[in-house]
Amino acid sequence: MDLGIFSNLPSFSTLIAEINTDMGNSQIWLIIFAACLMLTIHGVAVLAIAGAFHALDRKMQNRKIYGANFLSYFIAILLIIGSHLAEIVAWAYLCVALKVFPTNPQTFYFAGEMYTTVGYGDYSLSEHWRILPIIISFSGIFAVSMSGAAMYSMMGTLLGHSSSNDSGQKAPSGD
Repeated sequence: MDLGIFSNLPSFSTLIAEINTDMGNSQIWLIIFAACLMLTIHGVAVLAIAGAFHALDRKMQNRKIYGANFLSYFIAILLIIGSHLAEIVAWAYLCVALKVFPTNPQTFYFAGEMYTTVGYGDYSLSEHWRILPIIISFSGIFAVSMSGAAMYSMMGTLLGHSSSNDSGQKAPSGD
């Protein structure tokens, strides 16, 4: 097996140093920190929304109030959508502060397209901002994944109730 093709690969530290030099942008660390902070806040918010949904659902089940949990699920979805919109606005404000684009609307559209990974627009970024779409897209993908997991959990709870209520019996407990 010939491993000669791998002998010319740079070390990880060399690769990072070359990318950092190519970007020539020390503000990128602020962007990376902002992405980590936004993902942390989003994760906590989604956990709080899902936790509130499950607590409210248990309360309604104990009081034998059926159907109202669908309304709470709808409200939870709206809150999660609102959190994503807030993150797009936060990215737009950060890009405005860093003067990535000349106009505010262009900056907002860019942030939204990168966060949702639509990539529809034709944006010309200066060389030292070329990594920005990758960071914004990365944060959007992970935020949407967290939201999807929470909504899946909440929907599973709703579907579990509807199947046990339809048969008129509780599901067997397994003990």
